This record gives sequence, structure tokens and C-alpha cells, in this order.
Amino acid sequence: MEAIRIYEYKDFVRALMAAGFSAGSCDVTSGFSLLTWGWAAESPYETPVQWHSGNPETDPWEWRMRVLEEEQGIAYGKVFLRKTGYMTREWAPYFIAARRGGQSLAEAYEDGTISHYAKRIYDVMAAQGAMPVHELKPQIGFVRDDKSAFDRALIELQMRMYITVCGRKQRVSMKGEEHGWASTAFCTMEEFWGDEVFVQADALDPKEAEAALVSRVRELNPLVDAKKARKFILG
Repeated sequence: MEAIRIYEYKDFVRALMAAGFSAGSCDVTSGFSLLTWGWAAESPYETPVQWHSGNPETDPWEWRMRVLEEEQGIAYGKVFLRKTGYMTREWAPYFIAARRGGQSLAEAYEDGTISHYAKRIYDVMAAQGAMPVHELKPQIGFVRDDKSAFDRALIELQMRMYITVCGRKQRVSMKGEEHGWASTAFCTMEEFWGDEVFVQADALDPKEAEAALVSRVRELNPLVDAKKARKFILG
């Protein structure tokens, strides 16, 4: 892979499209983030990129929504080690095949590998389409005591490739006035990617998809061992 130094948003998008996926944080211990300076370049380098500066060109916090709003073929969500990350359309079928193992959500639920709370959330999204969190909660009968279960279920569904972040939506009062912070919106993976990605995923053997992803991780980071790469791939 060509070494791409990241100085601003367009560099990040170019590096991500070349790599195929990346952890979303600058955690130097993960070993899989394009935002760890030097990971995608020949050596560490100085960069104006700075977290939470508010500058949309140089703040990675802003990039997570920019890729959803401005680019095609990039997904973002809590998909790696229960933390945020990015993947491109090229590699999405491999992750779907490896993580789902060929199962629909209903089949995973029957096998006991998806929680009842997660199924409730998924069923609402599958029936009604993309939905921000503040609208989703009343649809599933959310109460304050459910917060931990709700948060875990959202991560569970993202890690298993059943839902993904698809944007954000501003809260609106009864008077039609916007207020507060924008709320993260989620949708099913099927809605986000479309049918072709799932045709490709269904044609892949889960173990072969996993092996291809591990091989790609080791191309991107030759120093990582296979066990750590597999954990990153499967979550």
C-alpha cells in the first residue's frame, strides 16, 4: 500500500479508501488506526490534525460524520473491539460474512447469540428504516433503567454487522424548533449498503472471508501477530 500522510480530511479519505478499513481512534496501542501518525506512512510525522479542535478539515471527530454525509462507500460505527471504526464498500462483504457467519438476525437470535433487547431494536429499524436514537427509544418502550442494556445492544448489533450509523438528526420540539445536540441515527446494514453487497457476502465462506481480512490486516501492519489481527477482525 502506498504510504499516505494525513494532514487533512481529504488525505484521510484517500488513505481509508486505499486501506479498506481503520479503527476510529488515535489509540496507539490498537495498531490498526490510520489516525495513529506513522501507521500509514513510512515513519512518524508532524501533522496539523488535532482531535476536538472543531476544524472540519483537521479534526477527526468531525470526519466521522463527514464521511457519511459527503462520501459514498464508507461506513462508520462501533465495529472494532467494541470501539469506533471505518470500513469501505470493497471490504464490507468480507466483514459481513465473517461476523454474521451466514445468519440472519432472526437465526442468530434463535441460536442465542443476539440478545432480546438487540432484536427489539433491530426489528423496529427493519420495519421503519433509519432512525435517530431519540426517536428509536420510545419505539421500543425504552425507560431510564434500560440505558445500559440499550447501549450494549446498539454495540452488539453494530459489531455483528446488523446495523450501522447512517448520519444524525436534530431534535425538534413540539413547536417545531430545533434544540439540543443532534442525535446519532442508525439503520440496518441492508439499508445502508444495498442488495449487491449482501449478494457478495452470501457468496463468501465465513472462514475464507476471515482469512482474507486477517491477511489484509497483516499487509497494512506487518508487525501485528495473527491472534491480535483475528481479534480485531471478529471483535
